[in-house]
Amino acid sequence: METFYHVLEQLYKKILLGAPLENDTQEYALYLNLPFSIQDLSTSNFLRWPCVHHGNQPGSVNIGATPIPVELINFKINFQVSNPRDIMLLQLTVIKMMITKILSKKMEFTIKEKYNAIIEILLKSHELESKLISTFHGSDKLLSHMAAKCLASLLHLQLREKDIINKTWTDFCLKSFSDYPESNTISYCLWTLTAVIKEILKATCLRKAGLLKQFLASFDFHFEVFYCSVFSQNFENNHDTKILNPKITNFLICFLELLEILIASRIHLKLYLTCQRVFYLKIFCALDIISWPIHSLVKKKFIILIKRCLLHKVGEDVLNTSLPTLTEQDPYLDMDMLALGNAFLQAVNLGWLKQLSVSEKPSHFGGSEVQSENKSLLVPDLIILRASSLVLLKSLEIKVHDCMSASEIKAELQKFMSELLTFLKHHLHSSLKLHHHCEWLSKIFIEQDDDMLEAAKASLSIYLKLTRTWNEAAKDMTQEKETWDHQTHENGFNPHCIFLFLLKNIGFDATVLLDFLISSETCFLEYFVRYLKLLQGEKNNFSDVCKLFDEAELKDGMPISRIVTSHVEERYSNQATHQHLFCGTNHCALLPVASDPTTSGTNNKQKDNQTMKLKQPNLLMCIDNISSPRASQSLVDYSGSSEDSEEESVEEEYLSTVKQTPLNNQVNTKIREIVSVTGEKNQNYLESTAILLDPKEASTLSSVNSEAAPNSIASETVIICKTFKCLKELEKAISRLHRRHLFPYNPSALLKLLKHIDTINKNMNVL
Repeated sequence: METFYHVLEQLYKKILLGAPLENDTQEYALYLNLPFSIQDLSTSNFLRWPCVHHGNQPGSVNIGATPIPVELINFKINFQVSNPRDIMLLQLTVIKMMITKILSKKMEFTIKEKYNAIIEILLKSHELESKLISTFHGSDKLLSHMAAKCLASLLHLQLREKDIINKTWTDFCLKSFSDYPESNTISYCLWTLTAVIKEILKATCLRKAGLLKQFLASFDFHFEVFYCSVFSQNFENNHDTKILNPKITNFLICFLELLEILIASRIHLKLYLTCQRVFYLKIFCALDIISWPIHSLVKKKFIILIKRCLLHKVGEDVLNTSLPTLTEQDPYLDMDMLALGNAFLQAVNLGWLKQLSVSEKPSHFGGSEVQSENKSLLVPDLIILRASSLVLLKSLEIKVHDCMSASEIKAELQKFMSELLTFLKHHLHSSLKLHHHCEWLSKIFIEQDDDMLEAAKASLSIYLKLTRTWNEAAKDMTQEKETWDHQTHENGFNPHCIFLFLLKNIGFDATVLLDFLISSETCFLEYFVRYLKLLQGEKNNFSDVCKLFDEAELKDGMPISRIVTSHVEERYSNQATHQHLFCGTNHCALLPVASDPTTSGTNNKQKDNQTMKLKQPNLLMCIDNISSPRASQSLVDYSGSSEDSEEESVEEEYLSTVKQTPLNNQVNTKIREIVSVTGEKNQNYLESTAILLDPKEASTLSSVNSEAAPNSIASETVIICKTFKCLKELEKAISRLHRRHLFPYNPSALLKLLKHIDTINKNMNVL
């Protein structure tokens, strides 16, 4: 056996180097021939491996007419030197490596031909696939895992090189599906399926879609039946919550990973098979998984998978690649996304969030809880809170855009946002306690930029849709518009509050916004453009919200909701206007209204404001080819103005296709050097702003903990000053980078929009 192991070791080294094999292919097939069953690994049965056939004469071993080296005959003498299990592991490793070399484009054709001949002998004469599958029935997990890896490579090789779907493998999978949950090999079946699909997606050949369609065709119908049977299982008998069944956990993780790669293949290869759509169409039966007595890691992976589906980001981590360009629209995407969103909202309406358990301690990646002696440092599992909140918000966005009437939209919004805010307040500790309903987004997403901006974008999208629908329904009814303004705060999605909380969390640092604009990892550009366009028409709303922020900071940390109450009571104490209550879980407050005539000044200013609201710039996307830092194409054109809904839908479509190219390290370093130079010139921003406002207030405003009188000009406008100053610094930084050809795309249209915002700021007589 020692000689046998030594020969395999030398073969491994040759294949690793891609060296040619001199001996006969039958001889190499002998060394690589696996035992047929796991029992043949025992030392007593090792001599009866199919690869060894005793000849008529002692001292000779033959396979047909192929002579075998004489040294193999003597391996019985050194039987205890090597472990048969080690030999089988080495055989599997060599076979896997040989298949990898065959699939490589860098290998010489003659060497590939030799490797192919050996694999063919193993398949035809020695039933390689059957022996690999038989390994799954054993108790040795390492051998089974290595066999699964080897089988996945073999299936991919047969499919890509010969357009063959292995019948033995297909029968094994279908039997595993039908035998579930009694099948002991189902996890290996799912893992191998996932591995083959990954290999196809990662391949560079042009016919990947055809190969995958051919591979999945035989499983398509049976997989839907299997999917339903998995989520219809009754786990109530599994009362052992202290020692969770690792078999169930492993199976469910393998199943969720297979679902993710199936959905990813739909996105990347434009395939729409039933097995790729079943998670969207039949999600409702799967949502009960959160109440199963299973490991929390499985529930977390499940919710994150739903989130990625709704964000259209499935497979980015698995395939380590970004989403492909949407050159061809998925004909079923809108229908499937609506089905997924509606099913989730239906579950929430039935108490899904109440059933979702959230650990009071954060957890590591593997699911184990973080141990800490200081309980004050512990926070709830924000991963679950973020994922579930974003799923609800995206589902609500899809639902809102599918609704027609303003009353229907209003009812859906109030119902589900109230459910979400109640859920969050129940799980957030005192350190994360909400003082304003709109603060929830910043509180739970502050540690994850990409999800935070996705949530902000979804919230803004809901606001834009509802505002348009509500304005169409209410027309010029002032009281209805005031009611609508209250409801945006009450339901925690006022876009101006959300944007200001974002700026406060980053310290009004323009360089952070610049990083967001340059990065390709978030949707900040899309969100930022939409918000700036909104700000053009809602400057009065923005000003009112800023004043509330100022007063909240000046009153020693008093909750914003209480500031809002006193602010509105003071402004409307002499009016007979009906006051609308802001009813939250812990607070009841009054909010300012956008249509207050006192904020508009003269009638001429009112007309200007109305004209500004009517200006909804149209986006015209130009060619998005930014392979060079010197790209001169236009990103977007904001100069147009139209209220036409069809043009706005075109704007949404084009804006969603905006791509940002990350810069290399050298360019990024130059950017930071340029920005830092200008940053030094503006380090005394608060002092200079205070002087512009009122020289007497300069020393007060220079401190972040300013306690200026609430009635002073400075106390009412400090947040506005900070906001517009931040945007002005951002505009200057982008302009400098653009002049030096260091910005990754042409920001001319974005600069035009920022300059327009600066003009609005000057017209508001703040600076």
